[in-house]
Amino acid sequence: MAITDFYSDHPNYRTRLKLHTKDAKTLVDVYFAEFLSHDKVRGVLGPQGSMQNTSHAELGERIHVPLESFTTRTSALTYAKSSYTIRIMPDDSVQVRALAELCHGFGWPQVVVLHEDNEYGNQFLSHLNKELQQVEIGIAYMIAIPHLFEEDHLWKELGKLQTKQTRVFVVHMNPSLGYRLFAVANKLGMMSDGYAWIITDALSTYVNSMDLATRDSMEGVVGIRPYVRDSLKLQSFRERWNRNVLLKNSSGPIMKLNFYGLWAYDTIKALSMAAEKIGPISFDSLYENGTKDIIDIANLSISSYGPRLVSELSDIKFNGLSGDFQFVDGKLKASSYEIFNMLGSGEKTVGFWKTDRGIISEFSSTSETNSTSTKKLKQIIWPGDSVTQPKGWAIPAIGNLRVGVPWKSGFTEFANFSVDPITNHTKASGFSVDIFLASLQMLPFPVNYDFRPYYERQNNNWTYDDMLDRIFEEFDMVVGDVTIWAPRAVHAEFSQPYSESGAVLVVKNKKPLDMWIFIKPLRWDLWLAIIVACILMGVVLRTLEDQATSSNENSYTANLSAILTVDQLKFAFSDNYYVGCQDGSFMIKFLTEQLHISGSRLRKYTSPEDYHDAMSRGSSNGGIDAIFDEVPYMKLFLKKYDSEYKMVGPTYRTGGFGFAFPKGSVLSPYFSEAILKVTQGPTMIAIEQKNFGPGYSSQDPLASTISQQTSSLTVFEFAGVRKLTPPEICSLEVRGTQKNHYMATAVLLPMVEKETNESVIKDAGRHGGEGSMS
Repeated sequence: MAITDFYSDHPNYRTRLKLHTKDAKTLVDVYFAEFLSHDKVRGVLGPQGSMQNTSHAELGERIHVPLESFTTRTSALTYAKSSYTIRIMPDDSVQVRALAELCHGFGWPQVVVLHEDNEYGNQFLSHLNKELQQVEIGIAYMIAIPHLFEEDHLWKELGKLQTKQTRVFVVHMNPSLGYRLFAVANKLGMMSDGYAWIITDALSTYVNSMDLATRDSMEGVVGIRPYVRDSLKLQSFRERWNRNVLLKNSSGPIMKLNFYGLWAYDTIKALSMAAEKIGPISFDSLYENGTKDIIDIANLSISSYGPRLVSELSDIKFNGLSGDFQFVDGKLKASSYEIFNMLGSGEKTVGFWKTDRGIISEFSSTSETNSTSTKKLKQIIWPGDSVTQPKGWAIPAIGNLRVGVPWKSGFTEFANFSVDPITNHTKASGFSVDIFLASLQMLPFPVNYDFRPYYERQNNNWTYDDMLDRIFEEFDMVVGDVTIWAPRAVHAEFSQPYSESGAVLVVKNKKPLDMWIFIKPLRWDLWLAIIVACILMGVVLRTLEDQATSSNENSYTANLSAILTVDQLKFAFSDNYYVGCQDGSFMIKFLTEQLHISGSRLRKYTSPEDYHDAMSRGSSNGGIDAIFDEVPYMKLFLKKYDSEYKMVGPTYRTGGFGFAFPKGSVLSPYFSEAILKVTQGPTMIAIEQKNFGPGYSSQDPLASTISQQTSSLTVFEFAGVRKLTPPEICSLEVRGTQKNHYMATAVLLPMVEKETNESVIKDAGRHGGEGSMS
């Protein structure tokens, strides 16, 4: 129809396009080469199979024969990089961008991708993953479905997905696979309320040709496909198409026209226009630098026509049945997609997506700005005839949330299990479990859970890392004293921490046997200078009898405080020291990989009692000289053994304790928010006192270290001062007594002298009076 229509409109053209149809499945390289030679082929349209497309594109590249492909949709594929491969399909990079913005607009945190297991499907997945990361959406699971598969395999794969939390599925596969997929999903009850299914144009292209049974199984599906605007020319062509199909097959169903057919129609028109621009050419001048025996693949002749045809095609632009038709960088330009909803026997357009506008409600609208908001879309009927947008995840209805809890022999205050002797049921308890239970009360939805212990005694080499490795198979989340650590984030996702963080070193609390500690802030030469200065100043002050003033006390006080503090922080590793760590924790790796301490100097223990026993024995007796563990454990250890030990050295930064989830879990942000409410509220104090006893508080670990009893000064530290003070006091008393004696004598003598003088004056007066009277 395309050739007939074109040359009817252009009867004066000197060139004519002639089609030679072949079954691509039978055209292996040798026969394809023969086809190019004997049939005087100047360009190839098709095929639709990726396997043939690859080999044919490589051969076309070698002899410069253009291949107009319907299946080469991504530039990442080998044959798509050929300069002689022209893609009559829009690049998948545009479609995945539309998909990502659509999922982001619905607010879904993650999706499941089901795709065809071939190179095309794998490359599509790579593009989609990149775009989803741009909008912070994770891919929870990626299921590759082979073209040839048993239906039991599909039942098994979908059955697994039914037990997971994610409820959004992106389907990218051909109709033969897609139809069977939705039939099984419908039978499993996965086309019901709460589920969301998105299909790409690989399947949505053929929805108008589906039978009723397939449509029923896909009720509520949302799809995207390249948008072709309706026009009078297109309506007229559809009517002619339907008449022609009906004449050829009056008894069978009418094959409806899709945009693949429209693109093929416009491609024929573009090839005809390009051929006319090149003009007539003889076949003998087509091939150069080779033999005409083109079956000899090793010596293929190179076409001189191909480069000219590619050049002309890149310059052609017109408005065809599919809209604006133009090749850009060897591929069909597409700038808009239609978003539709499958309902009953048809589908309803709910909106559009444009590369420069984002999601819009009306294609011709000019007032809408670039946006990813889905509020602009028309009402969507989701699976299960629901008008409520699925939130994208749900707790599987077929079972409770599987909560893994470590069951070990040491530090059971954080996580522990007890067995009911009557019912033989296990019950979880401890600080971490109480935080989990309190967090459940803060969630905006109910959660049914089931505690599942991970036994220490099941594995002699039990570690928290082993437990986290099972988070996909055995647990939906892990609750316990699990440290948030960067290497673990590769396999698991963590919530907000609910405990203080940091790792510290604990050593024996040995009293400093030094009564002269008060002189240590200053060196001996400075003390000597001070003594000499004091003597000189004393002489001067004694002479002037002026009271001395003290100054510059702050420097001495600060230095003395620093000495008393540094004494607590002083610990040096040597070949004779052994350090204890908690068995099963990440501390062994932390010490060996980050602090570069030899693993032969490390010993593992499970409980505070084991730590205490090893510290009591010391390295020389098979024990240890220090403990390296996290702050919550060590605070509990110091609370139990009080003044026998102390924290020393810096606090090494760790992430604290948190809940672990599978990568991309939708529960993680909800629990993080709930943990913040619990830890910042009054409930936290009650939980701490319940599990650790009164007096325990989550505070800064350094403040905790400095405020311990071991940092308090005693009378002993000032014994030197006591020994120096009495002689000084006695000396001052003696000097004071002597001074008082001198002062008393000095005062007494003037008084006696004064009294004597007064007596003499009185006697003289008396004698004088008597003389005058006479």
